[in-house]
Formats: sequence, C-alpha cells, structure tokens
Amino acid sequence: MSRHLADHRAQSDGGRLKHFYRIEKTGDADGIHPSSRALHKRPLSRDSAKRVENFTRIERETTA
Repeated sequence: MSRHLADHRAQSDGGRLKHFYRIEKTGDADGIHPSSRALHKRPLSRDSAKRVENFTRIERETTA
C-alpha cells in the first residue's frame, strides 16, 4: 500500500542549510552580533563541586 498523495513531501533544495553555511562563512558582516560571538568564544568555567552541591540539595528537598 502506498502513501496518500498528501503524505508526500516535496523535494527540498537544501535552502536552510545553504543559508546556515552562508551565515557561518561570512561571520559578523551578515548578522551575527559581536556580543553573541564573544559569548560563544568565552571559555566555560563552572565550579563543578558547587554544582553537585546544589543538585544534592535539590535532591534532599532543602532550600538555601
């Protein structure tokens, strides 16, 4: 049994992917704000011990 006519999607030419690659290649000139780029480039510095402590506190159902 084949699919109904409405269940078939039209072939995509990859437009979304093309636009994504264009934005990535051109960088700031095409719309990526410098502050957003800075946030993506900054190193992740998290205190894992404090994070685990907070999760265990939540697990024990106590508040600060």
